Amino acid sequence: MIKHPIYTILAFLLFTFNLSAQQAKISGTVTNFDNSPVDFVSVSLQGSSLGVFTNNQGKYQISVPMGDSIIIVFSRVGYQTSKKQIAKVIGNMTLNMMMRETVLEEVTILGEKGQTTTMGKIEIGKTNLLADPTGGSIESILALGPGVSNTNEMSSQYSVRGGNYDENIVYVNGIEIYRPLLIRSGQQEGLSFINPNMAKEVKFSTGGFEAAYGDRMASALDITYKRPQTFEASVAGSLLGANAYVGSSSGRFTQITGFRYKTTRALLGTLDTSAEYDPTFVDAQTYMTLGLSPKWEVSFLGNVSSNVYKFIPQSRQTRFGSAANAKNFTVYFDGQENDKFLTYFGALSMKGKLTDNLEIEFMGSAFASREYERYDISGEYRLTDLGLSSNGMEGENGNLLGVGSYLEHARNNLNIDVSNIRHLGSFKFGKHALRWGITIQQEKIDDQIKEWSVRDSAGHSLPNLGDKVSVYSNLRSDNIINSNRYAGFLQDTYQFTSGDNIIYINAGIRASHWTFNDETIISPRASIALIPDTKRDITLRFATGIYYQAPFYREYQKIVTTGQNSVVVLNKDIKSQKSIHFIVGGDYKFKTMDRPFKFTSEVYYKKLSDLVPYTVDNVKIRYSGENSGTGYAMGWDMKLFGEFVKGSDSWISFSLMKTQQTVNGIKAPLPTDQGYNISLFFQDYFPGIERLTMNLRGHLSQGLPQASPNAEFFEKGFFRTPAYRRVDIGFAWQALGEDFKIRNNNTFLGSFKNIWFGADIFNLFAISNTNSYYWITNVFNQQFAVPNYLTGRQLNFKIVADF
Repeated sequence: MIKHPIYTILAFLLFTFNLSAQQAKISGTVTNFDNSPVDFVSVSLQGSSLGVFTNNQGKYQISVPMGDSIIIVFSRVGYQTSKKQIAKVIGNMTLNMMMRETVLEEVTILGEKGQTTTMGKIEIGKTNLLADPTGGSIESILALGPGVSNTNEMSSQYSVRGGNYDENIVYVNGIEIYRPLLIRSGQQEGLSFINPNMAKEVKFSTGGFEAAYGDRMASALDITYKRPQTFEASVAGSLLGANAYVGSSSGRFTQITGFRYKTTRALLGTLDTSAEYDPTFVDAQTYMTLGLSPKWEVSFLGNVSSNVYKFIPQSRQTRFGSAANAKNFTVYFDGQENDKFLTYFGALSMKGKLTDNLEIEFMGSAFASREYERYDISGEYRLTDLGLSSNGMEGENGNLLGVGSYLEHARNNLNIDVSNIRHLGSFKFGKHALRWGITIQQEKIDDQIKEWSVRDSAGHSLPNLGDKVSVYSNLRSDNIINSNRYAGFLQDTYQFTSGDNIIYINAGIRASHWTFNDETIISPRASIALIPDTKRDITLRFATGIYYQAPFYREYQKIVTTGQNSVVVLNKDIKSQKSIHFIVGGDYKFKTMDRPFKFTSEVYYKKLSDLVPYTVDNVKIRYSGENSGTGYAMGWDMKLFGEFVKGSDSWISFSLMKTQQTVNGIKAPLPTDQGYNISLFFQDYFPGIERLTMNLRGHLSQGLPQASPNAEFFEKGFFRTPAYRRVDIGFAWQALGEDFKIRNNNTFLGSFKNIWFGADIFNLFAISNTNSYYWITNVFNQQFAVPNYLTGRQLNFKIVADF
């Protein structure tokens, strides 16, 4: 007989609670079908709120109740959701999972991997299927991220946190890439060096990057090309051009070769200037590797590129101003422009793995650019004030503000030859990962510039000198430079744990010397990242360092003007521009609506000194050639990335920035200053028709500072262009896929993996964005800024086939 039943009940409840409180730990690694770890995978217990994310090694650990049958769910943007049922949990266990990419991976960028330095990894899918006026460049993807801006859809150049295009460094397979320097406009630019079809890995930093990356003040882009394991190929065509690539592997040999052709004739047809446009841009690239032994291999990267731009203008009509102050600018042209930019590049390397922890590499590369710019274009213009009639409508004739003519002439040649040899190495010991490198580089530059312009206003030659006739401007350059650069770096990455917190420390130093100005620069850099134990979904980062902008050629060109005649001289006293970076930021991974998201935020401050002031006209940068400026750039960058629509990834970026430079006591913003910048990439698919997808990209950013020609470097004030606003939308339909049954019943179709059809609408809302200004001066020396508008609305069709 039980005398105290209350104690029995309490004991029973305590025993039951103890059973329910028993937990088991399930851990493992998540990989893709290439056996590469997949980070940011949501690992959750179905039917409960329990869930964790995999780290950057693809590892996870989750606690689950013992004794029950459970289902573990693995999900990530761009991958098919996988489930694993466990009949009964009896203790700790290991559960590895292999995930397959979804169909939507073909048409989107998958996002960013976990990031423990400021150099983040960006996975890319088929850029051919994105609504992109550049034809699907990697640079256009970067421009959708925080801190990055591109306000010219015809150009692949981008600005990062107040820096200009020259302040970005680009590597392909560890080799620095150069681009032509005479290009004045996006119409001439053509193809970027990077072939996105050949890219395997993309790493990008908007500041605070490691010592392994060269002497630039703004950003570092590091591209690694593919090494195919099996046969793969793709062809694509659109109104913008065509591209194809083929990759293969045979024993110890792998190769991937790509060809691209681009024409912007259709886009240029939407400009205000009616003309015969004949832009032809082609390039061919190859990357080959050969294993000499289990420990040694050689590789070769080669590129040949030809950008030819022919332009025969006929007429131009531009309306601008407000409704109450509308103006009309009309020009009738004669003459033509014929430009050619030829580049050749080759790099040979040998890499060896001496031990499991020691790797070394020796490489040599050569780059050559042959640039020719020829134009003789005359124009007769008329500028009128349309005004308003009594009924509020535009007047038919308007008031004449200016009439005149001009003639522009150029015969410019630029030859660049850059060759270098380089040694790289890495050694791992304990928790350290040591890297080092040494580079010796020779540069030869031959610059011949002969350009002048004549302007006439109402029968008077400008400038109006009374009884004298003078050209409006005359520029000459005859310079040959031979110089050498020597550079080296040493850095260490140390990973350790403090309790259950994971800490990454990267510290290094970079040094270089240039014989042209006999300057030696020392650049220490460091960063630290913390992944707290209690918040595995949070990563915190801090980076700092001294970054130099080593002059290449344009920075030390100094224009000496006497009257209307200008001569380019080289300033041998030029020094490298200097920027000290301070960056604090982090990532927060979370789940809402049963979907994974990631929020990234960084605050930065850059102290600038020894600045070489410059102006920007379209994509042409003209430097003062002297270290006469100081300044700063500061801002806040944010990005929200995730499944806004289940099964497809999208993001929105928002940046706030303030810059200032001080030149000769005058304070003004940098020419690339943008107070705000909002970028959006959104993807969706039609319910029930998942193979029909939509992608949309949008930009909204503050206009850039501008000054009149006689107020260079904003010494006499400035104004801003209107805000840059643009939306592009694209649709893609998968007509054939690997899982289509028709492939098995048709020999011809069986040779294809995928076939996609697409349609794009560029500049959906037909917004007239201003890129630069053409300045009109009448006989009374009054100046009028006529906006040069970018491209209008354009329809594009395309087809992509994978083999």
